Amino acid sequence: MSKIFTLESASLRVDVISKGAELQSLYNKDQQLEYLWQGDPAFWGKRSPVLFPIVGTLKENRFNYKEQSFSLNRHGFAREMDFELSEQTPDKLVFALTDSAKTKEAFPFSFRFEVEYRLAGSVLSVTYRVKNPSDETIWFSVGAHPAFRVPLAADTNYEDYFLEFEKPETVGRWLIVEGGLIGKGTEPLLNNERRLSLTRELFARDAVVLKGLHSEKMRLGCMKNNLGFEFSYPGFPFMGIWAAPGADFVCIEPWCGIADSIDASGKIEEKEGIENVSAGGIFERTWSVSF
Repeated sequence: MSKIFTLESASLRVDVISKGAELQSLYNKDQQLEYLWQGDPAFWGKRSPVLFPIVGTLKENRFNYKEQSFSLNRHGFAREMDFELSEQTPDKLVFALTDSAKTKEAFPFSFRFEVEYRLAGSVLSVTYRVKNPSDETIWFSVGAHPAFRVPLAADTNYEDYFLEFEKPETVGRWLIVEGGLIGKGTEPLLNNERRLSLTRELFARDAVVLKGLHSEKMRLGCMKNNLGFEFSYPGFPFMGIWAAPGADFVCIEPWCGIADSIDASGKIEEKEGIENVSAGGIFERTWSVSF
């Protein structure tokens, strides 16, 4: 049975559920304000799913490894599985998922996948750690999908909010085409600009998918008040920004991995953005929210 665990600092309170090691609440005690979308099945029932061992959609929902074909649904299986709480301290929770006969039906590798939540004052850090206990290289992707409430104040509208990158960006948007795959070429988005205004229309054609950002931080801000936060994502080469149609949230999604392109070969070793860990090795990435 899934269980909720809580971390608390002087300024923040965080709830995490063991199913999917998924963040459930990010509450700013100083502002008396919940920052995380609380889930509404009418729009999108999740809050902050963890994406592993793939990010996005595979071509025909399959990949090939060593002349075998494996079926793996969008964003992988971790978000639907129960994690074990392997460590708990006043400022840290560590959840772990290990391979099993069931996971190997869809993903043929041995692994230990840890999700660590740590609170330090007004900063929440989330670390993904992939350990390889086997004697062969493992291939995988991992990513975040937290949904933040927008608008944050009753006297503001969705369009009053923006994302502001750390550095000016000249970047195009990679379009998601039929089947959830990445199409060819980009559509212009930012031209030596830092600010991306949030609008409902921005997500009319699914997520905004970005590659090659120079920034490792961005800020969610509002033109009418000082609410918001800084979001840091060093070492994540891809970024998704998404909201369900008409829903009052925005997802900020740093990824080590990306959906297949329309011309993907299907071989996991050749997949764009795929990560790997050699025998006995450890892969680690951290994103954080600071107020």
